[in-house]
Amino acid sequence: MNLLFFLTPKQDVAFLYDDFTLRQALEKMEYHRYSTIPVLNRAGEYVGTMTEGDLLWGIKNQGIRLEDAEEVMIRDFPRKRDYKPVTVTTKMDDLVAAAMTQNFVPVVDDKKSFIGLVKRNAIIQYCYDRCRAVNAELSEHKTILEGKVV
Repeated sequence: MNLLFFLTPKQDVAFLYDDFTLRQALEKMEYHRYSTIPVLNRAGEYVGTMTEGDLLWGIKNQGIRLEDAEEVMIRDFPRKRDYKPVTVTTKMDDLVAAAMTQNFVPVVDDKKSFIGLVKRNAIIQYCYDRCRAVNAELSEHKTILEGKVV
C-alpha cells in the first residue's frame, strides 16, 4: 500500500509558521481545536511540532504575560518533542510504527518541504478494514471446509 493513499494534502492541513506570534498560534489551535499542530518555516519546510503543553510551559517558564502574546514568536518556544516526518517512499510498516507514537505523521518531499500528513485514525481505519476482510474470508473458508456451503 502506498503512503499517498492516506495523505491529507498540505492545503487541507492547519499548520503554523515558525514566525507566527504566540497569539496567532493560540488562536489557530483554538479555532481548529487541535492540541498538536505542525510547524513550517516560510520556505514550506517542516521544522517541528507545537503542542499546547509546549506553549503553556513556554509561557510559564519565560514569564510571558498574555498581553505580550503578539510580540513573542513561537520559534522561541522550546518544544518537548517533534514528530518525526517521513517521505513518500516510506514503507507501510515504518508509517504504522511512527503513527503508534504520534497523532499524525508529517510527510515531506526530497527537499524536506512539507506536503501533508497522515492521520493516525486513517491508518487505524485501514487496518480495521483489512482485519474485517481477512476475518470474513477465513469465516467463508471455514464454512466451506465444514461442508456447510450456503
